[in-house]
Amino acid sequence: MNADKVLDAKGLACPMPIVKTRKAIKEIESGQILEVQTTDKGAKSDLTAWAKTTGHELVESKEENEVFTFWIKKG
Repeated sequence: MNADKVLDAKGLACPMPIVKTRKAIKEIESGQILEVQTTDKGAKSDLTAWAKTTGHELVESKEENEVFTFWIKKG
């Protein structure tokens, strides 16, 4: 999936992936995609809940080699 911005949050523990995602999403336009890469195992539930409560859409997610990648569409 093509992303308009990529956030590398690998190696960061909760809550830093969410904090950095919140900052990065402000830097893109509505409808654009933010790709978030993290190694935090709690990020899947955290980012899913965060996207829902902030009006953004978690479009896709995957796990590969202990790296979780999320694509979030800005609402």
